[in-house]
Amino acid sequence: MKIVEVKDLTKQFVKDKKAVDNISFDIEKGEILGFIGPNGAGKSTTIKMLSGILTPTYGNINILGLNPTKDRKKLAKSIGTVFGQKSQLWMHLPPIDTFNLLGVIYDVKPKILKERIDKFIELFELAPIINNQVRKLSLGERIKCEIAASLIHNPQVLFLDEPTIGLDVVIKKVIRDLILKMNKEEQVTILLTSHDIQDIEKLCDRVIIINNGKIVFENTMKYLKYNYLGKKLISIKTENNFNIPQIEGVSILKQKDYSAKLEVDTKLNSIKDIIDTIVSTNNVLDITIDDIPLEEVIGQIYKNN
Repeated sequence: MKIVEVKDLTKQFVKDKKAVDNISFDIEKGEILGFIGPNGAGKSTTIKMLSGILTPTYGNINILGLNPTKDRKKLAKSIGTVFGQKSQLWMHLPPIDTFNLLGVIYDVKPKILKERIDKFIELFELAPIINNQVRKLSLGERIKCEIAASLIHNPQVLFLDEPTIGLDVVIKKVIRDLILKMNKEEQVTILLTSHDIQDIEKLCDRVIIINNGKIVFENTMKYLKYNYLGKKLISIKTENNFNIPQIEGVSILKQKDYSAKLEVDTKLNSIKDIIDTIVSTNNVLDITIDDIPLEEVIGQIYKNN
């Protein structure tokens, strides 16, 4: 069942410059769709049109049978939004006050509101912070409260725009786990934007890549992972002059005395085996493993299409 239907959607802010350029896609009920691309690609503009904040220049949007522009107030009761860089929480109030206020705004019955607040306090482990001022919370704690707040009115569709931006690795995993729990328990359909490939890889069923306002890729996460995300970057610092035997699937991108940067094709060799080899042949001081930058993934997709 299609929950979101987008057809020929375009947004033009200035003459001859289209922020979103004639894109079409659907989202099925209960699906988590990754909507990714570099800065300025058109992701946030698209979400703002889907949520009724911006009016399309032309094109059609149907969410739960409603037009976001014409039926914005009615649609607001069925969608939730989380913008990682813009809070919907009142900074000088504790989260519990925002939750209660949002319940009133969305006309949630008091008994149901209490049940939902209690549910999210338990699910998101908010009890220790629920009565603290939002401005005193860490970024990770605030994002947990932002997501909970977006669910108070029991929306069927949730737009998450960079929900893990600025978070450390541990908190990102916590947020991802919460999103998956929420998707499973609430059966909420999610459109997720992120610059973090791990967010997309761990959460999404399907992926759309947008660049310069146009869709340049649309396929399953499994297809994207196998064909484009099979590489990792390893950076190493050593006490000795770095050395490593020639290994299939490993390219040395940079090397200077006591440091090196490698690219590893994980389809040909596992990260574990490569690290074991590095450690056995070097006195390692530091080692980090990173994903290929999103811009490079998009570049590969352009090249192959």
